[in-house]
Amino acid sequence: MKDLAGLVREAQKMQAEMARAEAELESAEVEGEAGAGLVKVTLSGKGAAKRVRIDPSLLVPAEGEVLEDLLTAAINDAKAKADVHAQEKMKAVSGGLAGLLPPGFKPPF
Repeated sequence: MKDLAGLVREAQKMQAEMARAEAELESAEVEGEAGAGLVKVTLSGKGAAKRVRIDPSLLVPAEGEVLEDLLTAAINDAKAKADVHAQEKMKAVSGGLAGLLPPGFKPPF
């Protein structure tokens, strides 16, 4: 019965660490850029848009399509970085748990 109590304590500890990691992800920021830094997008660690910075040189009506493409690229760059950051944070919290999960299983975090 002591093993069960220890397992419950470990599960509670991991749950608290996961909640802390989720909060850290929400407050973390990652920045993606495109066009050699002409467009920058900042997302939260969970992928929510926080800021968009556009170099004034792109605010020319004739450059509208270029600006749209650069915004898309910057958002995708920031999202990819946010995903990597989240995976690293959750991997650190879950420790060896990931090795016990079936192949292809993705936890909800």
